[in-house]
Amino acid sequence: MIIVDEVGYIPFDQNAANLFFQLIASRYEQGSAMVASNLSFGLWGETFSDDVVAAAMIDRLVHHAEVLTLTGDSYA
Repeated sequence: MIIVDEVGYIPFDQNAANLFFQLIASRYEQGSAMVASNLSFGLWGETFSDDVVAAAMIDRLVHHAEVLTLTGDSYA
C-alpha cells in the first residue's frame, strides 16, 4: 500500500504532477493507495497546475474507492 498525506499542501509543478499521476496510474487496479488531502477534488486542478491531469488522477483514485469526508475542527 502506498499512503500519501497532505496532497495540496504545496502546489506541484508540471513535472511533479506528471510523476505523481504516473505513480497513481501505475497503482490503478494493481495495488492499494490511500491519499489524504484537505482540498476538495474541485481544487486539485490548481494543485497540479493542470485540470486534465487532476481529473484523470481523481478518476483513477475514486474508481473502486471508499471516499471519506471528515468534518470538524482541526487540531493542527
